[in-house]
Amino acid sequence: MFDSLLTPIEQRVLGCLMEKQLSTPDSYPLTLNALVNACNQSSNRDPVLALDEGAVQAALHRLKDQQAVWFMSGAGSGSRVPKYGHRMTETFELSIQETAILAELLLRGPQTPGELRTRTHRMYAFPDLQELEVVLGLLVETGTLVTALPRQPGTKEVRYAHRLGALPEAPGPSAAAPAGSAPVRTAPWQPEVDALREELAQLRAEFAAFKRQFD
Repeated sequence: MFDSLLTPIEQRVLGCLMEKQLSTPDSYPLTLNALVNACNQSSNRDPVLALDEGAVQAALHRLKDQQAVWFMSGAGSGSRVPKYGHRMTETFELSIQETAILAELLLRGPQTPGELRTRTHRMYAFPDLQELEVVLGLLVETGTLVTALPRQPGTKEVRYAHRLGALPEAPGPSAAAPAGSAPVRTAPWQPEVDALREELAQLRAEFAAFKRQFD
């Protein structure tokens, strides 16, 4: 879908459209003024930005060119001002849970599963961490939307990031590494990904068994 990585402003605009569709459906699609206010919110945003209408409108046009958003004219929307919405749900066949997670990653950057569960509550209330981790596994499996990041030194939890923009730089090599030694390429998040895949396979098997009862 995307022929290039999204800029930080494009990520913010797209994330806001996805968020507001779930958190305030009565006011969705958004007017330009509402979208600017959403982009500049001081809560649930990292970093906090101060975008003007021109910057948001330019991002909207670039996203439209990539078929990520749609415009509704004032006449077509029953109001005097144009409104804007996103196409991510239908393009990638995202569930509400997947949309909420991806929107949160676009709005606040890399996060742990625990942080995502807390912060997506306004869009979708995950009943437990296990459901969120299963959904994360589905997003990671697409290979285009979400990835697990290498665990940072001194941390226990894996963080996840969206793949629609530039990924954060990995921590540099340890200063204690022997001179001239080659860096060890490891995937510290792989056990968690494997566990999620096993859980997903089990859920699919249980669903298939349940479905067979009605065939």
